[in-house]
Amino acid sequence: MVSQQQSKDSGSKKNGGKELGMVAPQEKSSKKMKFASSSAETEPTSQTTISDDSKSGRGMSTMPRVVKRKLQKLRPIVECNKRGKGIGQAHSEMQSYIGVLAHSRVPLVDMKWSQIPKHIKEQIWEAVDMAFVVGQGAKNSVLTSATKKWKDFKSTLTRHYILPYTNDREKLSQPPETYKFIEKAQWDAVVASRLSKDFESVHSQHAQIREKLEYNHRLSRKGYAGLKDQLEETMPGVEIDRSTLWKRARQDKHGNIPDPKVAEKAKLIDELQKQVSEGKVSVYGNNDVLPRASRQSERSRCWDFPKAVFQFTQTTEDEL
Repeated sequence: MVSQQQSKDSGSKKNGGKELGMVAPQEKSSKKMKFASSSAETEPTSQTTISDDSKSGRGMSTMPRVVKRKLQKLRPIVECNKRGKGIGQAHSEMQSYIGVLAHSRVPLVDMKWSQIPKHIKEQIWEAVDMAFVVGQGAKNSVLTSATKKWKDFKSTLTRHYILPYTNDREKLSQPPETYKFIEKAQWDAVVASRLSKDFESVHSQHAQIREKLEYNHRLSRKGYAGLKDQLEETMPGVEIDRSTLWKRARQDKHGNIPDPKVAEKAKLIDELQKQVSEGKVSVYGNNDVLPRASRQSERSRCWDFPKAVFQFTQTTEDEL
């Protein structure tokens, strides 16, 4: 993502001798995307603001609008906040595009990401770099995101398209209609792997671990970092600590906490926050209200803490 710390030489993109526009960190993201044109006919650092109001139904996305813009030599500028975290519509669209690339270009083989051929990873990075203005410093972040999306994709196939049909081999004989791009040989290999005794054992262990996570958040892609940006915009001047993030992450769109167990812990946090405001309890650094509340819980290991406020990364956000 484009940040203030990048130097002009390393942070700039050039095409045909034309230097592309860059933007400094933004406190608030615009609902309209800013574009840098790489066309030789345009003026240097030419920027255009375009609103993309097109919506489509749910399903396997191929991101045709991204391909169309690449042909037009228009690249959305991915803005970042003061902590270097990508924000705005261009960042969200880039993440979706990374998902498409991870799903369609990386083989569905049983190996670690580190074992995936280097040229495939380079293809993903080059495709993103051609479609968005992100800067060389964003390469690791882009590939980390691709790693997560690749793993999530295999998990989705396993949970929704393989395990429910273990007794229906005919259903498993072909890739799902939604993902027709999956080669049959790869699909057959994944199915065989997921129906093996070894996988059954590993899957059972992970299911047991998942059951212990009693206080799951409702953040989806934006994560704790995105939630913090949202709260800072709507609550200017108010310090957003980890306990506030923890509670807000578990509220529904109406501000309610549906899960009784989570609501009980949120009430405990409120009581501790009141004691802090009254001077009865002192907090400092990471020894804030959240870990104090967890110590009063019988299963503190399942609380799912946000990391320290200024230590969010893409990987952290996705793993929380």
